[in-house]
Amino acid sequence: MEMKDLRIARLSFVALAACLALGGAAQKKPLDHSVYDSWRSIRSQTLSNDGRWALWIEAPQVGDADLLVAPTAGGEPKRLPRPSTPRFTSDSKFVVFLIVPPEEEMKKARQEKRKPKDMPRNSLGVFSLETNELKTIESVQTYSIPDDDAGWLLYQPYNFAEENAQPQGDEKKEEGEQQPEAPQHRKSQRSGTERVLLNLSSGEEIRIPFVTAATWFDDGKRFAYTVSHDQPSEDGVYIFNVETRETTAVIKGIGDYRGLTVHSKSERILFTSDHENYQAEKPARSVYLAANGRLEKLDLSGGLDERGFVYAERAQLQFSESGNRIFFGAEPQKPKEDKKPEVSDDEKVVVDIWHYQDPLLQPMQLLRANQERNRTYLAVYDVRARRSLLLETPDLPRVTTGTGDGDWALGLSDIPYRQLISWDQTYNDVYLVNLNTGEATLVIQKLADVPSLSPSGRWLLWYDERDGHWRVMDTIERTPINLTAEISVPFSNELHDYPALPSSYGSGGWTTDEEWVLLYDRYDIWAVDPNGRREPRNLTRAFGRTWEISLRNVNLDREARTTDLDKPLLLSAFSERTKQSGFYRLEDGFLKKLIMEDKRFGNPQKAQDADVLLLTREDFQEFPNLWVTDLDMQRFTRLSDANPQQAEYLWGTEELVTWLSNDGIPLQGVLLKPENFDPTQKYPMIVYFYERLSDNLHRHYVPSPGSSSINPTFYVSRGYVILMPDIPYKVGFPGESAANAILPGVQSIIRRGFVDPKRIGMQGHSWGGYQVAYLVTRTNLFACAEAGAPVSNMFSAYGGIRWGSGMSRMFQYEKTQSRIGGTIWEMPLRFIENSPIFWLDKVETPLLILHNDQDGAVPWYQGIELFTALRRLGKPAWMFNYNGEDHGLNKRVNRVDWTIRMQQFFDHYLKGEPAPVWLAQGIPATKKGEDLGLEPAKGGGF
Repeated sequence: MEMKDLRIARLSFVALAACLALGGAAQKKPLDHSVYDSWRSIRSQTLSNDGRWALWIEAPQVGDADLLVAPTAGGEPKRLPRPSTPRFTSDSKFVVFLIVPPEEEMKKARQEKRKPKDMPRNSLGVFSLETNELKTIESVQTYSIPDDDAGWLLYQPYNFAEENAQPQGDEKKEEGEQQPEAPQHRKSQRSGTERVLLNLSSGEEIRIPFVTAATWFDDGKRFAYTVSHDQPSEDGVYIFNVETRETTAVIKGIGDYRGLTVHSKSERILFTSDHENYQAEKPARSVYLAANGRLEKLDLSGGLDERGFVYAERAQLQFSESGNRIFFGAEPQKPKEDKKPEVSDDEKVVVDIWHYQDPLLQPMQLLRANQERNRTYLAVYDVRARRSLLLETPDLPRVTTGTGDGDWALGLSDIPYRQLISWDQTYNDVYLVNLNTGEATLVIQKLADVPSLSPSGRWLLWYDERDGHWRVMDTIERTPINLTAEISVPFSNELHDYPALPSSYGSGGWTTDEEWVLLYDRYDIWAVDPNGRREPRNLTRAFGRTWEISLRNVNLDREARTTDLDKPLLLSAFSERTKQSGFYRLEDGFLKKLIMEDKRFGNPQKAQDADVLLLTREDFQEFPNLWVTDLDMQRFTRLSDANPQQAEYLWGTEELVTWLSNDGIPLQGVLLKPENFDPTQKYPMIVYFYERLSDNLHRHYVPSPGSSSINPTFYVSRGYVILMPDIPYKVGFPGESAANAILPGVQSIIRRGFVDPKRIGMQGHSWGGYQVAYLVTRTNLFACAEAGAPVSNMFSAYGGIRWGSGMSRMFQYEKTQSRIGGTIWEMPLRFIENSPIFWLDKVETPLLILHNDQDGAVPWYQGIELFTALRRLGKPAWMFNYNGEDHGLNKRVNRVDWTIRMQQFFDHYLKGEPAPVWLAQGIPATKKGEDLGLEPAKGGGF
């Protein structure tokens, strides 16, 4: 073959290869609304204790989930059906889970309104990791297994026999038969049901009847249980030993036994019972403590009654860490009330009275009314001193006891500042509460931060927003120590742009023996001596600030309450500049980079007994599948492949872009471009924004019907460019700040030549929706826009109510997101300047609005004001109200419908697609629920 012929042949081969490649690419499809249901998510991932196995649940958006179990060394996962509450046994030999009925069966049963006994039932699945076999036990309601299971679990079969059971003592007697009177259960007390003890290795089962509740001891060799027997004399509390098969009665005798709680270290058991006065009309319940073979009735109300409180029978009992204290709920003694004559509903006066001195607004009070009527107050019983102390009171409504077993609890009271919630923020007076005396001492007034106790309870730690410093206080000496006064870097949020004082970057907890407390600045980790005697140590040696990388401690030991600085620390890392993320190791004072990639990593889990880590990794193209690695993170093995169908669809690419705002501030944003992007073409673009979004550069967006906003993946797959810009704010000028950030960002993309400047839309929801409504009054750059739940009138919104919480909206404008920084009386012009309603005559952009009538965050009359004003002005506008929906859409059918309509809206204005009927002509109320108007309008509509 001559050289010329060889060159022709080679060119022909290249052309053929290119055609094949184009053909392969052409086979990829754009995403459409039919794909959502099958797209799967991953949850409940965990490792076996030995690190050899991982399990996780893969669930489609609609349909039945699967449980996957895979060896961490790699290999095909085992797929198991319809899981709930899966877990490994402690010896890493089995996976135990409930198998729920198929969703279609449950749906059909609900439609047929079957009785509970006729509904489809769960099964118990036991999967052997050694034999790869699944054994199922039909009709199992629940199961329990201790952390150290010793090879046994306890399960509860379904039992509906009690529905038809006769109350005890109602059996018919033969004529003339004489039977002695025997104690009988009340009709309200049902017999217990069977529990089955299962040996996972041998399959042996031990059946225990009439059980009402059961709880394991930590060693997994015993469990305590309560009984309601068909022979009432056998009621009681028992302990079963799975090694000896012996049953020991803690207490026996007719009664209703509840509230079973065990403390494994001290071998103590708590429960309540009414057995001493069971036959009374309204029998009182007593609390019993069993320990070392002794049973003692506790007088929890003793010491409380003098303060007008008694033990609340409905409250949960809880041991302290040592078991020497019992925490419980108390309630005010109820005075005897004279019986009031009944009044018919039409004669009752039903009215809310709003009083200007009310600490909380009436809507907030009404939302909390049932909670307040039924609330209990924390109290403590000292097992050794045999006395009760009231910790919480109406004047000190919140007390927390910390994680350890120290002598101090933390008390918070917002009562003096409750009115301020309406226009300022939450403040608390801080108290130290002595668990031995009940005495509460005020130590800090009007603190915005929520302080914390160290694990031992020795130290009180808090951040003071008023001066930006961390402080600590010895709970005995009570002298505040400023921990960060000598540190030159700020510990307050450096990007804070709200009218309120900035918050901190948080704390990394305490080190061993509470020698140091770990504090975060924007980038680095500091170890600070709570005694103030030693110089603060920058553990990461300013590496984070030098390279603009945020470093944070990763706790791999779920049981540890402190950090051991003598051991290597795993640190997560995020680069503000490049948006890379990864991990470093801090050892012997030196940082070692393990991995930094153009990815987003999830928090790693470590196997309890092996150096194996399980985590997710993602970017715009890569779904967050599960990966395993070791502590060096040099080799990753992928375990899951939840959505292989993604390869069938057109996707896109991500890019970090930069520009200068009109205020001269360097800004970043995320730019998403379609697959097979051609820079010589002109693409339509949608701009989506909220506040700062560039940190989402490597986020993966699963195709799904959104609750309010666009799905970026869906639109990029269909040929759109998406821009998500950062927005910094100047207090008092939120609308102008948005314009000064967004508009130059859009122009910077237009200048790159691949976006059609006449085919640009924008979309935002809630705060983003407000900014959309504002921008259409300032620019005609956008061909169309969608605003979800927008504030349009800051005057009327300022005095409105957030019905989801009952709060006034004043705080939002004076202190938080709306960023006005003052009242309507102090700054009326700022409210006018930032309210779209006053400038709607300038609007030329077609505007689609979503605002639902049960919106608990932004009152939906804000959407009404916006729509009716545009309508009055003859501006093209549409408003959707999905009846009964809140701030976003909850019902999936509504989500799908809204997602379709948003696409139709943007496709019409940005791609020239025909207008659907709803867009061109609207849907009359007479056809509500019958005609959706999704089909193209005849004649093109407009």
